[in-house]
Amino acid sequence: MGSKKGPYWCMLLIFYVSLPLTFVLSDTNEITKLIKFKESLVNAEALNDWVQNVEPCNLDKANWTGVICRKDGSVFGLQLENMGLSGLIDMDTLAELPHIRTLSFANNTFGGTMPDVSKVRLLRGIYLSKNNFSGMIRDDMFVGMSSMRRVELQNNKFTGRIPGSLTGLSILVKLQIQDNQFEGEIPDFKQENLKVNFANNRLSGPIPPGLRNQDPSSFAGNSVCGLLVTNPCKISRKKHTQKPLIVTIAIIGAIAIILASILILRTKRRPENEYKNHQTKTLNKNNPYRTSTKEMQTNSDEEETYKRPQNGGKLQFVRSDRGRFELQDLLRASAEVLGGGSFGSSYKAALLDGPAVVVKRFKEMNNVRKEEFYVHMTRLGRFSHPNLLPLVAFYYKKDEKLLITDFAENGSLASHLHGKRKPNEPGLDWPTRLNIIKGVTQGLDYLYKQLSHLSIPHGHLKSSNVLLDKAFNPLLADYALVPVVNRHHARDFMVAYKSPEFTYHDRITNKTDVWCLGILILEMLTGKFPANYLKQGKGGSSDLETWVNSVVREEWTGEVFDKDMKGTRNSEGEMFKLLKIGMSCCEWNIERRWDLKMAVEKIGELKEKGSDEESSSCVSDESGSSRAMTDNEFS
Repeated sequence: MGSKKGPYWCMLLIFYVSLPLTFVLSDTNEITKLIKFKESLVNAEALNDWVQNVEPCNLDKANWTGVICRKDGSVFGLQLENMGLSGLIDMDTLAELPHIRTLSFANNTFGGTMPDVSKVRLLRGIYLSKNNFSGMIRDDMFVGMSSMRRVELQNNKFTGRIPGSLTGLSILVKLQIQDNQFEGEIPDFKQENLKVNFANNRLSGPIPPGLRNQDPSSFAGNSVCGLLVTNPCKISRKKHTQKPLIVTIAIIGAIAIILASILILRTKRRPENEYKNHQTKTLNKNNPYRTSTKEMQTNSDEEETYKRPQNGGKLQFVRSDRGRFELQDLLRASAEVLGGGSFGSSYKAALLDGPAVVVKRFKEMNNVRKEEFYVHMTRLGRFSHPNLLPLVAFYYKKDEKLLITDFAENGSLASHLHGKRKPNEPGLDWPTRLNIIKGVTQGLDYLYKQLSHLSIPHGHLKSSNVLLDKAFNPLLADYALVPVVNRHHARDFMVAYKSPEFTYHDRITNKTDVWCLGILILEMLTGKFPANYLKQGKGGSSDLETWVNSVVREEWTGEVFDKDMKGTRNSEGEMFKLLKIGMSCCEWNIERRWDLKMAVEKIGELKEKGSDEESSSCVSDESGSSRAMTDNEFS
């Protein structure tokens, strides 16, 4: 009996976890919204069967003209083509329909500027061809629309430049904008399998490298140049610029020789670094968290500076439950370079009497006043939570700050997710990862309560700042540093400033740390590193979030999970729940993004394993392969 019911229960479970974590709109509410949308249209006689007493869908069969239905009876899209429609396309009302994924208004008589399709963020396709739309399209129109696959705007009167945000649609496969009045250069599209048509516009400049595999006819009727068209790009070489160029090169060369000579002389005079032998071994060069040989050589001057005695320097202890030591004790202790991050270098110092501590040297706090620094650090020293790395002491000097913390035996979460492991060494299993994310959430919740006056109580939440103690319990590190870090450096490197709200609107909110938590959850479940964290400056839409959305929006599948994550038998249902939580936390739209209270509550409800009835046949092996397909978009 169990083997017969297994697939049935599996489908029920996957259907359950694939539903949004909010309530689905009722049929009555959906009908009301659609009729309200119809009222914004002119010449809508073709939609006379859109009436209050008839449901739009009977499961996947449409009762209303132009409606596309899902198997559950909800409205998946509108295909209002060739109907002579005009008026206003009310995107605000359409945005209130939670299951809308595709919209086509092709071959009608709509005019004016392009409707704001970004309000329906989960759209997979927008079709506006053969209308009378005109004017410029906002450059950020498609920002955050990570599910978009097809955009058709051909045969209108659009002007201005092609929106640069189209290049950020990672799964875009079709872009049709021919027969308009677009001008300027073509942005560099790098999406694989993308087919474009830019013919008969006013475009100029070279065809970008990412589009050199397109059909040459896609660029006809423009003034572009390149290998695909008969107009080669010319390189301007004016004779009068050669002499200044030669002089400039000669000057730069002379300066380089002088600087090299000075460096050689200084190197000869410099004593051998007595702590060089304590540097850690170079690990996999592809690991973004560990220090390479070149980096450690660069940091040797910093280490020497750290070891140089400071006249009159004194450590300020902020905890009463730790043994006291002096700065000179640190200077005499054997030191091991742990790494050099965006803030500065970290060292493990083995004291003669007492446990090992970590000394982190900060280079980007020179603008903070002494009184400010003392007050803030003293406050952090009073924090006590099992999931926070305790601050033990600090050292203040105008051009140098040191923070001393406990040493975490098992390193960072990042090193376990992305570091090079020994042969046959297992990755983190599912129970451990679940325990880690629960602890991270509890620690973050504590910071929110203690630092309620800060918009971003943590500000730099990422896997390299989640340390693991001897029992693999998580400890949040580098928290609450926004008030003391130089603003320009914070905006260039801290994770909170790579959130969508800061990237596109130059603001942060009390949900920004929740966005960071969401990305961390996706990183833990998929084993993939969010590479945009390595970029200096604004981060844009997370590449990891985009990838997960592109997979999950099409199909719920266990293949999204990290293959190194063991102990997943009978647990895939809970893993899917956590994946949904992560996606809700890193939701691009702040209004739709969960707050921390909701995340804490939902994560706290997760279990290591689901019930036998729900999960017994859903995972046939540790890798997991069950999946449920959603409705496909019409093309």
